[in-house]
Amino acid sequence: MTNRIWQLRTLLICLTGLMQLSCTTSNAAAPVSPPISRTGISVNSVSLKEQTVALTLNEAVSLGLRDNHSIRSAYLQRVAQKFDLRVAEDNFSPKLTIKGSHLAYRNQDDQYRQTNLSPTVTLQGEYGTQFSLSWAKQFTQTNNSGQSDHDGASFTVIQPLLRGAGREVATAPVRLAQTTEQANRLTLKATVSDTITNIITAYRELLRAQEQVRIARDALRRSQQLLTANREMILAGRMAEFEVVQTEADVATQELAVEEARNQLDASRLELLKLLALDLNTPIKAVDSLNATQVDIGLARAKAIAKEQQPAYLKQVLATEQAAINLTIAHDETLWDVSLIAGASQNRSYQTGSAIDTSSRNWKTYAGVQIEIPLGSLNQRQSEVHAQVEVDTQEILLADARQSLERDVENAVRNLGTRWRQYIIAQRARDLSRRKLEIEREKLQAGRSSNFQVLSFEADLRSAESARLNALIAYLNAQADLDQTLGTTLESWDIDLKD
Repeated sequence: MTNRIWQLRTLLICLTGLMQLSCTTSNAAAPVSPPISRTGISVNSVSLKEQTVALTLNEAVSLGLRDNHSIRSAYLQRVAQKFDLRVAEDNFSPKLTIKGSHLAYRNQDDQYRQTNLSPTVTLQGEYGTQFSLSWAKQFTQTNNSGQSDHDGASFTVIQPLLRGAGREVATAPVRLAQTTEQANRLTLKATVSDTITNIITAYRELLRAQEQVRIARDALRRSQQLLTANREMILAGRMAEFEVVQTEADVATQELAVEEARNQLDASRLELLKLLALDLNTPIKAVDSLNATQVDIGLARAKAIAKEQQPAYLKQVLATEQAAINLTIAHDETLWDVSLIAGASQNRSYQTGSAIDTSSRNWKTYAGVQIEIPLGSLNQRQSEVHAQVEVDTQEILLADARQSLERDVENAVRNLGTRWRQYIIAQRARDLSRRKLEIEREKLQAGRSSNFQVLSFEADLRSAESARLNALIAYLNAQADLDQTLGTTLESWDIDLKD
């Protein structure tokens, strides 16, 4: 029986050789032409868009900083936010207002035209002092009565003594705008940091998907090699024919795994392209090597860094400061309006056209106190009560934010150490599983193992390779998460916001 099997095998090999020789002769006689793509363009002239773009993580981050939609929108918002600060800081600059008119009148006695011009300059001091300088001119020309000319200047100084007095109250709106600007900058930093972290995670997901495809293909190749070996053993009479069904089923399972890995690869590629704001049809490939080095950071140092740089926590600190400023403003509104006031004015008039031309000039100065006392109204007191409640609320929120920050930092530091230990264990498990499979294959060739055992060890190797890959990606992502928790993402990537 064995001799007949070997004779059939020899006959099949001879027939295969004859068929290959015939195909080679036929191909040699046919003219050689370059392959044609479906669009009718020769493959030898492939466009750049059709080529796979090799992309490193640094390049992905750079593209994200340039084109990401969230970052571009955040920078557009900064244009209006910085102008708001400029408006608030301009509060202590001189303001010029010019009013003018030219009117034509007519009544039963005469027709006349009147021109008015009155520029006014006002200045708000940093201690609440208000300066005002104005000049007014009126020129009237009639058909019957001639013309008249009036002009005059006045200067006024008002110094509040209670409401609106003092540098702390007068500069409160500016300080409020400055803290708002700091919060806006922190929001921008958080937006950029979150986007960079998302790009890093998406890039490594693409790396994971690429590696999963490689792992699935390697597993399929090993299963096919095992299937070939099984068939040879069946032909040699060393294995029952029904045992090959197990290997064939494993090959089909690995083919399914390859298709699933390819599907996940396309999904990861599209997610990264979206974050980079690139054409979704762009064929990209992550080319960074998957390796890791241990990063160790002390918990006390991590907490100190987070309290100095974490955007969310610093925004809560600024919110507490803003609540205190608003309380100062609300309390000031409940005070009486008592102010010192002083001023001087000079007026001149000149009239012609009547029997006798006339002119006059007069001036006056004044000084005193003006008082405004609100009675029977609780509106100002209502604002102060709300402001005080807001201060107390923000202090509670600050304490909660401080506790949450410490918890998040502890979790991030602990998670980083745990992920590293898991990666080391997973790597050792992968190496041992690979060695275990090699030994079991050798035992199968020697007839001291079963096909089922080899397939079981093959499944163990696939699981170990996937576990090692997942542990590595998890550790690298833990580094990015730690940077985000500490607020050091921009510093780690040497990024300047250039706001």
